[in-house]
Amino acid sequence: MKTELNYINLSYQTYSQKEYHIPLSYQIFGKDLFTAPIILVNHALTGNSNVSGEKGWWKQLIGENKTIDTNTYTVLCFNIPGNGYDHFLIDEYEDFTPSDIAEIFLKGLEALHIKNLYAIIGGSLGGGIAWEMLAKQPQLAEIFIPIACDLKTHDWLHAQCLVQKFLLNGNDEPLQKARIHAMLCYRTPQSLNNRFQNRYHHENQRLESEDWLIYHGNSLNERFSLNSYKLMNHLLMNINTDNSKLEKIGARMHLIAVDTDLFFPASEIRMCFEHLKEKKKDVFYHEIQSIHGHDAFLMEYEQLNNIIHNIFRMEWRESEILSDNDKQKIRNR
Repeated sequence: MKTELNYINLSYQTYSQKEYHIPLSYQIFGKDLFTAPIILVNHALTGNSNVSGEKGWWKQLIGENKTIDTNTYTVLCFNIPGNGYDHFLIDEYEDFTPSDIAEIFLKGLEALHIKNLYAIIGGSLGGGIAWEMLAKQPQLAEIFIPIACDLKTHDWLHAQCLVQKFLLNGNDEPLQKARIHAMLCYRTPQSLNNRFQNRYHHENQRLESEDWLIYHGNSLNERFSLNSYKLMNHLLMNINTDNSKLEKIGARMHLIAVDTDLFFPASEIRMCFEHLKEKKKDVFYHEIQSIHGHDAFLMEYEQLNNIIHNIFRMEWRESEILSDNDKQKIRNR
């Protein structure tokens, strides 16, 4: 399994007319390029290209004999430029939009001589970028699986990102405070209340829930840069896929929502599904049931595995890309 960090050097002009040199980094897992169907995974806000293996953030889903089986597929993941995983940072983060990141990813695929993908899968921000990619290149993929995301940032999410922006521009522990606020949006009142039940941490002299929030704030501050978080929040704030391009997308779409999601509410994703269903026949809706809110797509692995497993079982019947042997593997899992 290839897990090393690779680079593509790109010259790129943003839609705001700024010139950048982008060292686009990526990782490949599973089969060698062009020996198997290629699945592109777009990471979420604080994620990175390391999606599989011992430290992979989606290792419950992607790996040998997992739902996305690296014995069957080539799995590719780019780092969003500026996320800091490859030590590349962007100071003027407002120069970039999700549309720019989508364009950069498409240039990365072009540099790797990848003309078609078997599937694009993206969670949260990564799914929003995937929407933008397909609007630009409608025939890019056979299958599209956006998880806990929508094709636009709606008002509620924009407002929460605005609060994040205010906190991140502060002087006193800005990243920690922004992360604490974000955790309250990623989860739900029921999730926190059920977990902590007003228990008090006597040694620290505060509620265990407060202890947990402070831990998450400090933990992210240790592994993530302020510049990177500002960029990611800005991107999440500005997802704006062109509605006029949606009908042209050739991929079979499987929209996955979380019933309690506060960031990308299931009701909005269902509305997107209903809108697309009027114009396309190969559009499907799936829902994760959870008390945990937006973060359920990173917590409810049994449900997510079952949903994606069933999607792939359905899709292999339509696919001419998979070999008979690969189809048998999917059928048997």
